[in-house]
Amino acid sequence: MNTAVLRTEIRLFRREPGALFWILLFPTLLLVILGSIPSFRQPDDSFGGLRPVDGYVPVAVLLGLIVGGLQAMPQNLTGYRERGILRRMATTPVRPSALLSAQMVVFGGAALTSSLLALVVGRLAFDVRLPEQPFGYVLALVLAVLAALALGAVVSALSRTTKIAGAIGSAVFFPAMFCAGVWAPVQTMPDVLAKAVGFSPFGAAAQALNEAAAGDWPGWGHLGVVAAWTILLTAAAVRWFRWE
Repeated sequence: MNTAVLRTEIRLFRREPGALFWILLFPTLLLVILGSIPSFRQPDDSFGGLRPVDGYVPVAVLLGLIVGGLQAMPQNLTGYRERGILRRMATTPVRPSALLSAQMVVFGGAALTSSLLALVVGRLAFDVRLPEQPFGYVLALVLAVLAALALGAVVSALSRTTKIAGAIGSAVFFPAMFCAGVWAPVQTMPDVLAKAVGFSPFGAAAQALNEAAAGDWPGWGHLGVVAAWTILLTAAAVRWFRWE
């Protein structure tokens, strides 16, 4: 990867207040708002005896990477293609693939930072226990980030303009948030719905994170679903992506 390209992309990202807010701050802000509701700090049988705020921490962890992967990165990449930046880069020693790699590092790093912030604030503000199976938690989180970036790359590949990228990204964004448990955490879903959601990348990731948070190793079935989606989406992005 070209370090100069990466440094440039980091500087450009830091100048985007919208991306900084929605990726880095919004998931934690949502967790703070929900945790400020007194009933969300009381044990609830529908959450398996946990408090609702405990159940929403994995949701906040996933939300940042969904925003970065489906909303921010596709519009950035499509904008570069639409303005001819990728075509011009192809005539220089800096290959367009270096830009794509830098984009993934920037938005993947932002998503992981957002996840860490949500975990820390949950612990300090609401006494949410840190994941009791940290290695399994990190594995599930990294796979989820890769799946989000791969899905974002597919959205970029299918979009000729930033408007189309925004429309496709939004169409995928809301189902992804539902599967991640933004409106109803997976623990509270009916069994049939929870099983169906478990075949989606973010539904499977949410269940894997919940298992690791409780101290169990994430189910290989859930990890396998996320990994399979990552491989399929990456292959689709490679097949359909065009530099101009």
